[in-house]
Amino acid sequence: MAKPTKEQKRELIMLGALRLFSTEGFYTTTIPDIAKELKMSVGNMYNYFKSKDILAKEIIKYISSYLGSELRKINDKDITSKQKIDNIVKIYFETALQKPEMIEYFLRIYLSNREVFKDGCEGMICVTDFVTEIMIFFEEGVKSGELRDQDFFSAFGLFMGYLGGMVFLHGEKVLPEKLDSYVDDISHNIYQALKADEN
Repeated sequence: MAKPTKEQKRELIMLGALRLFSTEGFYTTTIPDIAKELKMSVGNMYNYFKSKDILAKEIIKYISSYLGSELRKINDKDITSKQKIDNIVKIYFETALQKPEMIEYFLRIYLSNREVFKDGCEGMICVTDFVTEIMIFFEEGVKSGELRDQDFFSAFGLFMGYLGGMVFLHGEKVLPEKLDSYVDDISHNIYQALKADEN
């Protein structure tokens, strides 16, 4: 079996840390905990990431890149904005079900521990890939006349509020039905809120 490349090793470390940060919490998880989980020496860990804060920032970029690439596939399809919203909601909910640590990390670590991300992740720098694809989706929807022209951040906040809120409720085991059973209703609500006014 081939030895993993340095880039593959970095990814394995990020995925291991992502699991621990999402389940045990950012501040309670130490670099030695991550090294133990991955059966690595602490010294070797520091060869890949000089600090826990640097590792935390690389993880949020990794998640943004993953979600951004999924959204890019949707943006590349020749379908309506309404259909794209449906696809985006499906992908986000699927990620929450199949890779829950990614969405947990975004909601519970990245958004809740802003002090960790203040240097080097200001604004939306570390989530650029994801935000860019959402921006492209809005711009194309407005250009086609299907979506209402409005401030990006109010539209983005509405979109992410719906998605994040539902995933949060799912994580807290509040929802009476499975998360993916809400795709149609949430997609419909988002579309109704964003669509262009009918003349």
